[in-house]
Amino acid sequence: MKLWGGRFGKDMDADVSAWAASIGFDKLLYKEDIEGSIAHAKMLAKQGIIDGGDAARIESGLLGIAEDIEAGKVSFSDENEDVHMNIEALLTERVGEPAKRLHTARSRNDQVAADTRLWVKNDILEIEGLLAALRSALLGIAKAHTATLMPGYTHMQHAQPVSLAFHLMAYYEMFLRDSARFWDVYGRTDVMPLGSGALAGVSYDTDRRYAAELLGFADISANAMDAVSDRDFAIEYISAAAICMMHLSRSCEELILWSSQEFAFIEMDDSFSTGSSIMPQKKNPDMAELIRGKTGRVYGDLIGILTTMKALPLAYNKDMQEDKEPLFDASATLKSCLSVYTGMVGAMKIKPDAMAAAAKKGFMNATDAADYLVSKGLPFRKAHEIIGKLVAYCVEKGIALEEAELPLLEQIAPEFEEGFFEKIGLKACMDAKASQGGTAEARVLEEIKAAEKR
Repeated sequence: MKLWGGRFGKDMDADVSAWAASIGFDKLLYKEDIEGSIAHAKMLAKQGIIDGGDAARIESGLLGIAEDIEAGKVSFSDENEDVHMNIEALLTERVGEPAKRLHTARSRNDQVAADTRLWVKNDILEIEGLLAALRSALLGIAKAHTATLMPGYTHMQHAQPVSLAFHLMAYYEMFLRDSARFWDVYGRTDVMPLGSGALAGVSYDTDRRYAAELLGFADISANAMDAVSDRDFAIEYISAAAICMMHLSRSCEELILWSSQEFAFIEMDDSFSTGSSIMPQKKNPDMAELIRGKTGRVYGDLIGILTTMKALPLAYNKDMQEDKEPLFDASATLKSCLSVYTGMVGAMKIKPDAMAAAAKKGFMNATDAADYLVSKGLPFRKAHEIIGKLVAYCVEKGIALEEAELPLLEQIAPEFEEGFFEKIGLKACMDAKASQGGTAEARVLEEIKAAEKR
């Protein structure tokens, strides 16, 4: 007989019971469920709703169950549907009558909401640690490559010369925003729904703030109906995970290109590469490709939970059981990808010579050439036109801008002087971008220093 079976005249169909059970995935919440139940029992005892001795036996029994679960001694059953009822059934077996008092002044609706919020809070702390390690790895590479020239791209075409450090620090900023997003989610998750009951509150003289203090929540929910039916925090969590995965995927896309023979900017370490079953020369960037691929999986988790929640009337509905699998999957996927990515970029071999050689192609100093003419008094649009024609000439002749002879330049525009060639050297072009946030080496060093301090 189910724990809720008093109203029913016959048992639930066995196949349906197994199909509807959530214990296969929500068992991941066992720590949070036990933690929440201990806090609830302590609150009930404090308020005189249950006997202090019963609360002590409940706590002892729950701690023993936690130890046995950790030791692999507990087998959960589909018959008991979910982690909450499995643990309650185990507790009843171990301590008897006191266990039957534990569910006073709560419902599985507020119980699962509290468990899930506790789980998300704990998981965000893990993710923040992984993001910090990732940013540290990027900083380490950037510090070593503030003077390493490479092409900066727009539309995947050579645009302007930048440093590798500057490029990597762009990703550092993305992952810093990811960290901020997760902290934002943490703040909105840090609200305790326990004590809301099924949807309308409870009839007992409870102390929800005491329970919140025991569980480490910053606040309690203001509306019981919202508290049990809200999954915004889980949606926000998966959204933050999806955005972070997008950043990982963008970086991996570049690393895949950079490791190709056409670019040859980097070489993946053997420990993060695979070979071909038929082509012995191959060294494939499979880990970067997998991260790129798994991004779609987390997007699917987000669309799944949004679709589940989009038409649910208040308050709790069984549909909401479907929140756990996308939540747990997004977490596991993101954390594994963060860990692999950090190891992969830390181990890859960087090839500065190949980057510098690529930077010499594509007339990436053309904007600086136009800026030179502006410094001589020409309007920018006129300077842009002149340099555009000069680039077309150089393309026809197969030479670079800096290889054009001064007499020719003077015929095009009398403003050209000998100092022009110094201004359009690639390092000079890079260091000229000294505006705040620019690619000048001094600015990038400032950015790295600020990042380390932060």
